[in-house]
Amino acid sequence: MIIYKFGGASVKDADSVRKLGDIISVCPEPIIVVVSAMGKTTNRLEMILDEAIRNSGNYIAMVQQLKNDHLAIVDQLISNRKAEVVQAMDTIFTNLLGFLAKSVNTDYNYAYDQVVSFGELLSTKIVSHYLQTKNIVNTWIDIRKFLKTNSNFRDAAVDLQASATKCKTLFTFENVACYITQGFIGSDNDGNTTTLGREGSDYSAALLANFLEADAVTLWKDVPGIFNADPAMFNKVEHIAELSYHEVIELTYYGAKVIHPKTIKPLYEKEIPLYVRSFLEPALSGTLVHKSSLRTRSIPIIIIKDQQILVSISHTDLSFISEQSVSRLFALLDDFRIKANLLQHSAISFSVGVDTPKGKAVNDLITALRKNFKVLYNEGLQLITIRNYTDAIIEELTQAKKILIEQRSRHTVQFLVEDKN
Repeated sequence: MIIYKFGGASVKDADSVRKLGDIISVCPEPIIVVVSAMGKTTNRLEMILDEAIRNSGNYIAMVQQLKNDHLAIVDQLISNRKAEVVQAMDTIFTNLLGFLAKSVNTDYNYAYDQVVSFGELLSTKIVSHYLQTKNIVNTWIDIRKFLKTNSNFRDAAVDLQASATKCKTLFTFENVACYITQGFIGSDNDGNTTTLGREGSDYSAALLANFLEADAVTLWKDVPGIFNADPAMFNKVEHIAELSYHEVIELTYYGAKVIHPKTIKPLYEKEIPLYVRSFLEPALSGTLVHKSSLRTRSIPIIIIKDQQILVSISHTDLSFISEQSVSRLFALLDDFRIKANLLQHSAISFSVGVDTPKGKAVNDLITALRKNFKVLYNEGLQLITIRNYTDAIIEELTQAKKILIEQRSRHTVQFLVEDKN
């Protein structure tokens, strides 16, 4: 048994869904297909939620447009049995509008998970019905009933034991060769929908592989594997045919976007190989991630993260920065759900580079810190991470930048920078 995961780009339109069907049709093994929301649907649902919170009537028209766009895809894909999928979509959009009208002004993180989850429900319904019309018999599963989590909305922790037990009972493959289900979403013990963190569908696929001891997982992307830099940012990049679990964990920790950071651990535990392949060019072998004692050939691997913020705290009386002070900072970062990407400690100051969060989180963080510390911060920065660095590649990437923080280890160097001009 294997698991295929298709991301948003691989189901963004009718042609993409057809490619998905072609890939599945030649799969010789029993399969679980994990599907993300179509295209930029999650982003659109985020904007719909924001409009509803502002009590703007615009959100109703935005929901209708989202529905029309999904119906347009259905029109291109399905002729027979079309009424079934349209009815399923009507139910989904009725439930979405009902929630937005009645419950949107509850806790934002809770509301977020209830709203954005509709994207995965839509995409999987469409994919499942399309495959049926192509004689690919499949069973649609609402994964929320089987992937159980805590109630930490927007970044829920999975109850591994409970989820494994439920999934083993469900995915038996008795008279079923293909299951279609959602990535990214689960539910807590009260039945509330939860999400596993942005882009969490990779993680969903890895968890299912772990629970069911799959032979392999394939992530179908719009790129033919993993490269030493983002092809969208660099003209000259090099494809990497093979990576170890360890190396990929390091890369995802530093911000590489091709795989969700939590994906590797469940696969590592059961030594399940992971393939990253292109749904646009499925004949290509892609990148294999597996257990390996061999270190990757030492080509520089570059990871760029934009929209970073540098926050520095110190005491007004030149007191040392103590462990208690650092603990206070990290407690606040946790409260505001802000990820620390780079740390630097001196005798009288402590600096942290963080992602720019949604909403007022940074302003709220600064306000909270100023109750106890002198605070300085810079916005609009860039974090450059280089694995297997060389002096030449450091010079190339930093020559037009002002370096605010630099950190080096044996294999990795990081720079928090801003443009010199």
